[in-house]
Amino acid sequence: MATSGAQPALELRGLSKSFGGLHAVRGVTLRVLPGDRKAIIGPNGAGKTTLFNVITGILPATSGETVLFGTDVTAWPTHRRTALGMARTFQVTNLFPKLTVLDNVLLAIQGLRGMKFVVWRPLASYRDLYEKARRLLEQVGFWDRRDVQVRNLSHGEQRQIEIVLGLASDPKILLLDEPAAGLSSGESREMAEFLNRLDPTLAILLIEHDMDVVFDVVDHISVLHFGEVLEEGPTEVIRASPKVREIYLGAED
Repeated sequence: MATSGAQPALELRGLSKSFGGLHAVRGVTLRVLPGDRKAIIGPNGAGKTTLFNVITGILPATSGETVLFGTDVTAWPTHRRTALGMARTFQVTNLFPKLTVLDNVLLAIQGLRGMKFVVWRPLASYRDLYEKARRLLEQVGFWDRRDVQVRNLSHGEQRQIEIVLGLASDPKILLLDEPAAGLSSGESREMAEFLNRLDPTLAILLIEHDMDVVFDVVDHISVLHFGEVLEEGPTEVIRASPKVREIYLGAED
């Protein structure tokens, strides 16, 4: 849960993004505190992924500000935002299928460090990397599957490992872009359970079209419609909103 009186992990102040005459994101304002679990939902073309791309620095903002842990990062590139404590996953899984779960996590950790390696020396022989990978996999219940090749995991398990890789940078806020995309109903339930096991001090902001996952994981929802926040509030309020049901539920992207 959010820490009362804490500095926001992420604050959006009138954030906008236009492509010529197309206003994809219009004046979005949002605050995410440490430990918050928040979601952004909306129909096709609402601007959700564009908003994430602006928040993470993949796309420049047309106007407005992105503030991360009290620092204005609006003009910062993605890697500097990552170094400050932000991590993001994408809709498409990006793993090495022929490598083990452990090796995928080790590579993710290694990629964040300026280390020199000895040719043919196993990554697992680097104790600090190995211990961090073990800690991450134990936290999410995957340590007993560390030697399984990723291609032999279910699609749902692969999506979970993708999130573990996002945790390799020790983020304080994690942005999840449709973590339940392509999952069966059973795998979606497992994903919700997985997300609920993550560190409670970690702030999470997610885009998701699987409303069961949204309702199970988050406590606050912002509804994006044509790039604008149409409505926002506690999960149960949004769930019961006639306006949201009319424009979104049953028509999600």
